[in-house]
Amino acid sequence: MELSNLEVIPGRQVVRHLGLVQGSTVRSKHAGRDIMAGLKNIVGGELKGYTELLIEARQEAIERMVAQAQAVGANAVINVRFSTSNITSGAAEVMAYGTAVYAE
Repeated sequence: MELSNLEVIPGRQVVRHLGLVQGSTVRSKHAGRDIMAGLKNIVGGELKGYTELLIEARQEAIERMVAQAQAVGANAVINVRFSTSNITSGAAEVMAYGTAVYAE
């Protein structure tokens, strides 16, 4: 499955648009990460636990989007974007979405 944040795939021609596909996951903070983040807030610096959490969430959202694209017969997803939103205190959604296409 080829993924592109462009509206085209350079060197390939889109022959069928198969519609919007998306994948999302909702993740909550881990107590251990929360404690470490609180300590980091005092001294400053990157919150590595949260960085890892978001990396994992983006990867899972991509995998779910790709599965949906495969289910409709796509071999590529173009115009891929990410969105995040707070669901509740301590939980956030990460969504990946794009246009499923068949490209030659």
